[in-house]
Amino acid sequence: MNRLSLCLSKLQGFYCKNKFLPTYSEISRMMGYKSKNAAYQIIKDLIEEGFVSKDSSGRLSPTKMFLGTELFYSIKAGFTTPVEESAGDKITLDEYLISHPSSTIMISVSGDSMTEAGIFDGDIVIVEKGSSYKLGDIVVAEIDEGYTLKFLDKENNRYFLRPGNIKYPNIYPEDELKIFGVVTGVVRKIKK
Repeated sequence: MNRLSLCLSKLQGFYCKNKFLPTYSEISRMMGYKSKNAAYQIIKDLIEEGFVSKDSSGRLSPTKMFLGTELFYSIKAGFTTPVEESAGDKITLDEYLISHPSSTIMISVSGDSMTEAGIFDGDIVIVEKGSSYKLGDIVVAEIDEGYTLKFLDKENNRYFLRPGNIKYPNIYPEDELKIFGVVTGVVRKIKK
């Protein structure tokens, strides 16, 4: 691992733990440099590569690329295929999962009524608020003054909510059904 990659890795670890980037003095200590000048040079390289930026006061901040993860070519889930090199591209989960940041939220899921849709207890759904919806979409809906996550369906010109688990009944509004947003993605942490 070259010194730029090593520094980037250490800065990413520091940022994930502290939610801010270290000072030049801290970078010097972190990297084992005797002077801040070496830290200035490596930060200059990281700025040129697009990983960090510096504001007018000299404070460092991460760019989108900073927390990006290397994107590899696809892998088959069936038979093995030859190992290929990385595409070299970096991508962030936000960039991959979120099209409209100002209208997107994440909601933690509780319960098992959507397991057949691949949404499990503890998952996080990405929801685009106020998005246009259609039948069959998985939606966050306000129904009779409560919220739920279900498929949007229609029967006899009447909208209702259908679970993704046959153990649960359909939900028909007694009073009102409002669509809060449409689920556009699911995040699941496999190993903690």
